[in-house]
Amino acid sequence: MNSTPNLQPDSFEARKYNRAKRWAEVCDLIVGFGLLITLLLNHGSARLRDLAYNASRQNYSLALFLFVLMLLVVSKVVTLPLDYYAFRLEHKYKLSNQKISGWVWDEVKGWLVGLVLITILVEVLYATMRAYPDEWWIIVWVVFIGFSVLLAQLAPVVLFPIFYRFEPLRNDGLRERLVRLSERAGTRVRGVYEWKISEKSKKANAALTGLGKTRRILVADTLLNNYTDDEIEAVLAHELGHHVHGHIAKGMLLQVGITFVGFFAASHILRWAVDQRQMFQSVSDFANLPLLALIAAVLGLVLAPVLNAYSRYNERQADQYAWKSIVSVDPFISSMHKLASQNLAEENPSRWIEVLFHSHPSIGKRTAAAAAWRAKQQPAV
Repeated sequence: MNSTPNLQPDSFEARKYNRAKRWAEVCDLIVGFGLLITLLLNHGSARLRDLAYNASRQNYSLALFLFVLMLLVVSKVVTLPLDYYAFRLEHKYKLSNQKISGWVWDEVKGWLVGLVLITILVEVLYATMRAYPDEWWIIVWVVFIGFSVLLAQLAPVVLFPIFYRFEPLRNDGLRERLVRLSERAGTRVRGVYEWKISEKSKKANAALTGLGKTRRILVADTLLNNYTDDEIEAVLAHELGHHVHGHIAKGMLLQVGITFVGFFAASHILRWAVDQRQMFQSVSDFANLPLLALIAAVLGLVLAPVLNAYSRYNERQADQYAWKSIVSVDPFISSMHKLASQNLAEENPSRWIEVLFHSHPSIGKRTAAAAAWRAKQQPAV
């Protein structure tokens, strides 16, 4: 048996689309860093703080909310051209069905959700700083971890429906098949839902989301309309592989460690900025929020290649579980090729692109590994 999958070379269109996406991501990163640095160096953050205090009549909590509101408005205005470019890029390559009015409404909803979540975290952060100016970082670290777990549990039932419609999967045979697959993986799902992606995008996707009582299987209608039941089962088997290998729990533990380092570093840098540089009036001077955001952004940028490598390792483990849990790897291989074509992904990106930008192994590597595994299970006579 031939162990090499019939790989198609990446099209010029796929290479051009992904190159444009990467440049947009890099520009977004540069603009974000530039905004934070500008706010700190030209005292823009301090001016916004003073404006918030004056508007709130010196009420600290209200001033903090107004400060966050102004920061998010400024940030959105600065990044809006890049957001619009990303929207137009999807249309240029015929990957989006969304009208401009729908995109604007999604942007508004996303901005409002961000405002609510960030306000909650920031109010807790600075209330803790005022009460415990030296120990604030470890208290907030614990709160942040708890908030992240709560958000992961509530996202499927609270956040996702804000942006997408979901309906119980009407294909009884496929639903029972996916439920049995999840039971074999040792996880209990609370439902299988059709994810109405086609209202906005032509791309396909599937996911296992939520924790505990909110855990559910989501299958995009674009997947249901273009893939066989065997291929859909193969895609979901991969997602269940993450559960079997404990990737969610391991990822949370990794986040615990990273955020601990981040908050520890932030406490020392912030104390230095207050005591040595006199950049802020005190630790609880919320004009320092852009500095905290900058520290988090730098940490994320530095760790990105390492976290991407760890993620690719997890994805390979999930793939291996999928191959073992389905009758044949052929639907896995065909689904990967179809996903690459439908989502206009590069099957064989350069090594440095994969290292810097990809949290998944390339489609080419995944299908080659699946074919090699198939050959070992059924060696040629």
